[in-house]
Amino acid sequence: MAAPGYNRWLIPPAALAIHLSIGMAYGFSVFWLPLSRAIGITAPAQGDWSISTLGWMYTLFFVMLGSSAAVFGPWLEREGPRKAGVVAACCWGGGFLLSAVGVYRHEIAWLWLGSGVIGGCGLGLGYISPVSTLMKWFPDRRGLATGLAIMGFGGGAMIGSPLADALMRWFATPTSVGVWQTFVVMGLLYWAAMLAGAWAYRVPPEGWRPHGAAGASAGVSSSVVASTPPDIAWRTGNFWKLWAVLCLNVSAGIGVLGVASPMIQEVFPGRVDASAAAGFTGLLSLFNIGGRLFWASLSDWLGRPRTYTVFFALGMVLYASVPWASRSGQLPLFVALFAVILTMYGGGFAAIPAYLADLFGVGYVGAIHGRLLTAWSTAGILGPVLVNYLREYQLARGVTGVDAYSLTMWVLVGLLGMGLLANSLVMGADTGDGMGRVSRIETTRSTRAGEPAHEATAEPTSRGQWGLVAVAWTLVLVPLLWGVWRTLSLASQLFAR
Repeated sequence: MAAPGYNRWLIPPAALAIHLSIGMAYGFSVFWLPLSRAIGITAPAQGDWSISTLGWMYTLFFVMLGSSAAVFGPWLEREGPRKAGVVAACCWGGGFLLSAVGVYRHEIAWLWLGSGVIGGCGLGLGYISPVSTLMKWFPDRRGLATGLAIMGFGGGAMIGSPLADALMRWFATPTSVGVWQTFVVMGLLYWAAMLAGAWAYRVPPEGWRPHGAAGASAGVSSSVVASTPPDIAWRTGNFWKLWAVLCLNVSAGIGVLGVASPMIQEVFPGRVDASAAAGFTGLLSLFNIGGRLFWASLSDWLGRPRTYTVFFALGMVLYASVPWASRSGQLPLFVALFAVILTMYGGGFAAIPAYLADLFGVGYVGAIHGRLLTAWSTAGILGPVLVNYLREYQLARGVTGVDAYSLTMWVLVGLLGMGLLANSLVMGADTGDGMGRVSRIETTRSTRAGEPAHEATAEPTSRGQWGLVAVAWTLVLVPLLWGVWRTLSLASQLFAR
């Protein structure tokens, strides 16, 4: 529990410390090629793992993320974000150490268990650990608060991938590709960073409100939605409509992310090589991050239902424009279309916790969010499978590289159309699901009967605590800005020709 005068702006960097660490899950492909020649060193040899075998770790990441978030979400709400953050640190950091053992012993089961299963549980707990806490501290800026934290998950790979590459080069010898040593170093670094973030977590007093708060977010009236327990929330129609909204939005975006590099090379042969395609992939990641903060913040003003309407309606127009941009050979337009698409992909992740809080209250939003993330696990399979098989189908029919993705884009337009319909069917927080499960209470009434709400300021007058805020933000922004600089340097090759 926070002491009087605790500065609420310490919570977002604490959340970022955890999300920037677990966000390395997006960058794990940097290990595939070195691990595929762990025995041969310079080239794959007898007994080396195939990339498809190693890729099961990536699948396990997102299956376990959604599953663990759903299973342990109620435990998190009961025990608090700090304990969940500590467990997440031990799972994610410990997963790296177990994977190091697997690489050293050359036993793939250790990697699947370590990073895939145990590390995946750390992903799920780490991802949802700050959500309800942030919204309790920022009831006036729910979207901004969750956007600040969740953008870190998209930015983790920008820091972790170049760091892993540098460490592997440092540890590489004539008899080792340097991966197991890199796993040890990164596991310890992530463990320490996540522990620091977890120990900085505090929860506000019951009924706490920031001084001078303007009220609830847009689209929700000045009263506060009563907290709905997850066992009730997941039975409502609104929960499953939002599940469909998240699944369909993510399926379209994650499918494109999975084929970004080969797609741009096949659509613009001779103009975009592998190095420039890597820059395109990095640029998409950067817009994914920026979209998480931009759209989540905008949703505080625009309202969550309207924000998702923009995602789906504008996304349909952009995906439908891709075939034309491809055939006309307009590379800058092609890149711009996907850059905007990826902002909405990231924004969908960042705004969904606030959408849940608008409908079900903040009291159990971590547990409800955890169950909703099973939509991400589903999309992680649906999106890439759909896009990859459609691509192979087109190529098998002899369709040229420029047109190989046209059918794919129109199918994604259809997915977004279904998402638009699901979002339009979500009922407002005033009416819940029509079952009378979700009621409303006045902002001046505490969620605990008979206890008055606290009217306090979140910002202390102590200069020392503002100094601590500055230090905390510096510790998370310096590596993030370094990752942005590395990404922009690589992306500049895309237009250097």
